Amino acid sequence: MARGDQLSRQWKIIQRLFTATRGVAVSDLSQDLGCHSRTVYGDLEALQAAGFPLYTDWVEGKNRWSILDSVKRQPPLPLDQMELMALYFSRNVLKTLKNTPFASALESLFEKIVTTIPEDTRTYLDSFEETFTVGQAPYGRRKEVARWIDILNAAILDRRLVEMAYYTISRDHQTRRKVAPYKIWFFKGFIYLVGYCHLRQDVRIFTLDRIKALSVTDEAYDIPAEFNIEDFMSTGFGVFVGQPEKVKILFKPAIGNYIQEKTWHATQRLTTRDDGSLEFEVEVAATAELKNWIMGWGAAATVLQPQSLADSIGAEARAMAGNY
Repeated sequence: MARGDQLSRQWKIIQRLFTATRGVAVSDLSQDLGCHSRTVYGDLEALQAAGFPLYTDWVEGKNRWSILDSVKRQPPLPLDQMELMALYFSRNVLKTLKNTPFASALESLFEKIVTTIPEDTRTYLDSFEETFTVGQAPYGRRKEVARWIDILNAAILDRRLVEMAYYTISRDHQTRRKVAPYKIWFFKGFIYLVGYCHLRQDVRIFTLDRIKALSVTDEAYDIPAEFNIEDFMSTGFGVFVGQPEKVKILFKPAIGNYIQEKTWHATQRLTTRDDGSLEFEVEVAATAELKNWIMGWGAAATVLQPQSLADSIGAEARAMAGNY
């Protein structure tokens, strides 16, 4: 049995229990989910072991399962002063999700939490917003993205292939693809889908804003045991991934100090030379994102390795000079 099938069933059971007013019999759950009652009992036991407050009651000749009403009502959590401050800081950080499908839900969440805070405490906490702010990355505003997320979440939980119409900007072309969805990824203001594309016969990354149509099929899939999504995404210097290789860049002293202030990639290694210049070394794919990042430093950065990347940037620099 696929792990995704089990998670999907258990999620559906939780939804039924939260909405049921008099509990739900195992026989009804079994019929709704299309599985044996023994499977449902196993899922209920797993949910109890995970900490869900489930209980049974005899109603109209049936043993019905329910979830505690106190959990359904979700009473305010007792938060101390430091927790409230941390929550407000988190609220600021989560502004990076503005214009995403999650924004309205987050605003509603914080409005409910704020009602539990005394007015004088709210005034005190509001003062922190005058001293702490977060820059926002732009986000595509297409309304369909929220719907795509719902569809993809269901497909991932059920381990079902999806069919999509996808627009590729570089080719100015729309294609129909069948994809095994692995994970939804929010990165630098955009939401992506990581999945195996049957058209390209490879794992690809899709921008949700460019999906024109999306539907779930009845075809099942499994994620290969050897595939690790974190390892896959770490091969790139941003969204685009590929075959990693050793990349070495020499930064002039004036920029070297700035480069050392930040972790640009998990594999980076820094070496300061006697003249104050800095060698920056990473194991990543030499994608367009990496090339653009290097060129953003202008003459302060020189690619030492690989030669193919150095040649590509050199050609681009000469072409740019020709424009002026």
